Amino acid sequence: MSSIKVVFFDAVGTLFHVKGSVGDVYLRYAEKYGVPRSVDMVTKVNQAFKDAFCQAPPPIFAVEQPEKLKQCERLWWFDIVHAVFYRVGMFEEFDDYFDEVYGAFSRAEAWGIYSEVSEVLQQLRVQGYELGVISNFDTRFFEIVRALGLEHFFDSITISSIAGSAKPALQIFRHALAQHVVEPEEAMHVGDDPKEDFEGAANAGLSGVLLDRDGTEKGEITPCIADLGELQQLLH
Repeated sequence: MSSIKVVFFDAVGTLFHVKGSVGDVYLRYAEKYGVPRSVDMVTKVNQAFKDAFCQAPPPIFAVEQPEKLKQCERLWWFDIVHAVFYRVGMFEEFDDYFDEVYGAFSRAEAWGIYSEVSEVLQQLRVQGYELGVISNFDTRFFEIVRALGLEHFFDSITISSIAGSAKPALQIFRHALAQHVVEPEEAMHVGDDPKEDFEGAANAGLSGVLLDRDGTEKGEITPCIADLGELQQLLH
């Protein structure tokens, strides 16, 4: 690890998280359209979202113009949210609802920063590491990271819809490395998904680190950390 110059991070599940759950947010905005909000309904929406998200194609679009890219991203998410409520119960005025909930996820109030994140990022910058993000997110990420006050920590941001590739593919990691002009062995990537983050980084030649906040991996993958505060032990 002594050769590491750049530390990359995944975004959702690593740096910040949805407040409550996706189901909580979806139903908060759906209530005024007559959708009942209950513990059981939140569970159903969360499961429907998980299924729809896993079945969706990667968020990669063959367009370059910013406006068209944003349109493609929006349609990609429209299909996912529509699939969620197709499973749990569709309602009238869905298009208006989608506009509201899509906008909600670009604002700070939908997200919470994990408690150790700001301190860890500050420590790494003081120690001289370059920092970056590699995420299968869309261009709303730039609004979110500014709203959360995290943008000043990062030297680069690589998101799948702009890079034209999504984790765990090799190309998105190469795209991120090129922004820092470093070799794979000079970079570390930290994320909470065993396949997209850990395996993807390792296959690209980076040092992969799995973030397992819930302890679900039970030590089956190494190196594995419970929170970002443990990064210092790996780097030193």
